[in-house]
Amino acid sequence: MIAIIDYGMGNLRSVSKAFEAVGHQAVVTRDAKVIGNASHVVLPGVGAFGDCMANLDRYGLIEPVRGAVQSGKPFLGICLGLQLLFTESEEFGSHKGLDILPGRVRRFTVDPSLKVPHMGWNQVNIQRPCPLFEEIADGSNWYFVHSYFVDPSDKRIAATTTTYGVPFVSSVWKDNIVACQFHPEKSQAVGLRLVKNFGGWK
Repeated sequence: MIAIIDYGMGNLRSVSKAFEAVGHQAVVTRDAKVIGNASHVVLPGVGAFGDCMANLDRYGLIEPVRGAVQSGKPFLGICLGLQLLFTESEEFGSHKGLDILPGRVRRFTVDPSLKVPHMGWNQVNIQRPCPLFEEIADGSNWYFVHSYFVDPSDKRIAATTTTYGVPFVSSVWKDNIVACQFHPEKSQAVGLRLVKNFGGWK
């Protein structure tokens, strides 16, 4: 069973439907026991970093998230669910994250001709083989909506990069964690392939 963590912010139904579409059973939950018993865990997210951290705390989900990562089970972060894994964010001030991955979440500083947020389809360039990108072509287009990007302290965890005025890390892979800035649930065939790969990842 795949647990999709519900902390009151995020496009949970879209993520759940993506798993259903590829034949994986998933449940949207904020129950620590369900998260603990799940074979795979997904942390989605839409909204402001500080608000999301406050909601994770309010619903008692910080330790279940950390526990899921520490257990070694496959863990997928999506969009803000990627950013929350890092040490801190500069979104609307300085906010502490889960500090599972060392690094900082930074705002785009790009040419004025480029709009922020970065919204729409963009190429994702694979930096190293990752199980979730099996049967997905390098340079595929994925759907993004974000104004901030992750800057990992350890650059070796970058799984993919994307360029929007400047190159940035668009997904990371470390041990049992894969987390992406783009939205696989909105990225049509390639996104469904990633979701399918995640459900089969051991």
